[in-house]
Amino acid sequence: MPDFRVHLATPPAPDATEILLPTAETHHLVNVNRARPGDPVLAFDGRGAEWSCRLDRVEGKKSAALRIDSVATRPPLPCALMLGQGLPKGGVMDDIVRQATEIGAVLIAPLATTRSEVHLDADRADKKLEKWRVAAVEAAKQCGNPFLPEISPPGPLATFLAAPAVAAAELKLVASLHPGAKPLRAVLADFRAARGGRAPRSAAWLIGPEGDLTAEEVAAALAAGWTPVTLGPLVLRCDTAAAYALAALRCETTD
Repeated sequence: MPDFRVHLATPPAPDATEILLPTAETHHLVNVNRARPGDPVLAFDGRGAEWSCRLDRVEGKKSAALRIDSVATRPPLPCALMLGQGLPKGGVMDDIVRQATEIGAVLIAPLATTRSEVHLDADRADKKLEKWRVAAVEAAKQCGNPFLPEISPPGPLATFLAAPAVAAAELKLVASLHPGAKPLRAVLADFRAARGGRAPRSAAWLIGPEGDLTAEEVAAALAAGWTPVTLGPLVLRCDTAAAYALAALRCETTD
């Protein structure tokens, strides 16, 4: 895989032979990463398409041209992972977005839960959403993920639980510290036993903010068909819990 990767918000035409990069991608490729003409560059659209290119020329500080050598489409990972995350304080959500992108989540939903200490008005929510999407692009470049996650605007838990893709997930798991929560390996064993040994093709995690979800929020998830799962005997930070939960399930669903 080339060391240099660029994201294309607008993919080139099918018969295109070159790609003209916008200012931001040019700056990151040439000024930050110090790519030079002739260097291999991999361009991706965040939906699985990748263009193997060479940096052809740099036109001032605002534009660079890539010469297309070939194009390919990567398949998605075997299990579509989704994350509903209670909004944490400060910049913790930025880190969660980066880590979830690196693990290959297809959906990240920031949730305004009861114990979330962050309350965003419309303007701040829009700015945060744009920042998270930039963080996802940066993480995808770094790790080689050709798919960008959908990041939904911050919203209530009820909206997340009722979202069609989430409601249709084969596994719906809520991280829980309460008695009766099952180990992930037991939940997966039950799933495989009921489906001829195969792993789930889609799964959703629900993770609380600092202070966790309330009993009422957990009850709402259970009423919607979610399964309480323990992440072990230790109390984890919400960003650690999100990365741990997603990574554990990714490991269990990847050959």
